[in-house]
Amino acid sequence: MATEHTDTLEPLDMWIDVDGRHLHYITAGSGSTPVVFLHGGIVDAATLSWGGSIAPFAHERRVIALDLPGYGSSSRPEAADYTTAYHTDVLGDFLDALNISPVTLVGVSMGGGIALQYALYNQSRVQKLVLVDSHGLGRGLPHGYLTYILSRLPQLNELSISLLSRNRRLAKRALGGIVNDVSTLSRSVVDEFYRLLQRPDAGLAFRRWRRHEVDRSGYRTDFSDRLGDLGVPTLLVHGAEDPLFPVEWSRRTADRIPDATLDVRPDCGHWPQREQTEAFNEAVLSFLDGER
Repeated sequence: MATEHTDTLEPLDMWIDVDGRHLHYITAGSGSTPVVFLHGGIVDAATLSWGGSIAPFAHERRVIALDLPGYGSSSRPEAADYTTAYHTDVLGDFLDALNISPVTLVGVSMGGGIALQYALYNQSRVQKLVLVDSHGLGRGLPHGYLTYILSRLPQLNELSISLLSRNRRLAKRALGGIVNDVSTLSRSVVDEFYRLLQRPDAGLAFRRWRRHEVDRSGYRTDFSDRLGDLGVPTLLVHGAEDPLFPVEWSRRTADRIPDATLDVRPDCGHWPQREQTEAFNEAVLSFLDGER
């Protein structure tokens, strides 16, 4: 079980056992409605996606950034299938174990799809929702049929991660596949990415997720037809130059969710919270404060 929450702005590493999963999370600050951050896939973690946001948000709020199973410092259950639905169940069990409700959910990429699915099925438990370059808003694959082929050849992803884990410069260059300008990333971000690449099972949870999520016609998880039922105030943040999920997904979603705000970030790729950290934090905090 997790130890008692401490009211501090200094981020604390915490662990909690939830239904056989040993989950790591970072927490800081205090407040009546916790903000829960959810990272993306491939090689990601709470520290990598949200290291630039935890402290600024903790000044007036309790912040919780979770490492999903198989990522960061959380355990990797062998029997898990790592679908979006699986991760959504983990999120629900985690929030129940901490006994926190309602919450604000902030999710990027895969984490956005998880946050959206949880919000759709637990609307009374979500006060606000922030979707950042989110999965779950469309079926189209970023590279068409090639993405499907890659999802069936996990050895290529294993080889790629193995090569990146041996060369920091190459690892930094690889981040150019998701950001608009890799020079905008701080040294600490690149260092953290390179550190996570050293994990012996780096990428395994993502490969299993991708195999379940991708079929010949596109992504299986697509909540487009349910967006009109979402009664949670939602902010959609999307990089205008996102190479993975098109900005049109968020534009269309903003028109379908009854209470939605759209923030398209110019000159930005798939990682607004890391490419334009200060502007991202300001926009989301303004939304949470009800100023936009």
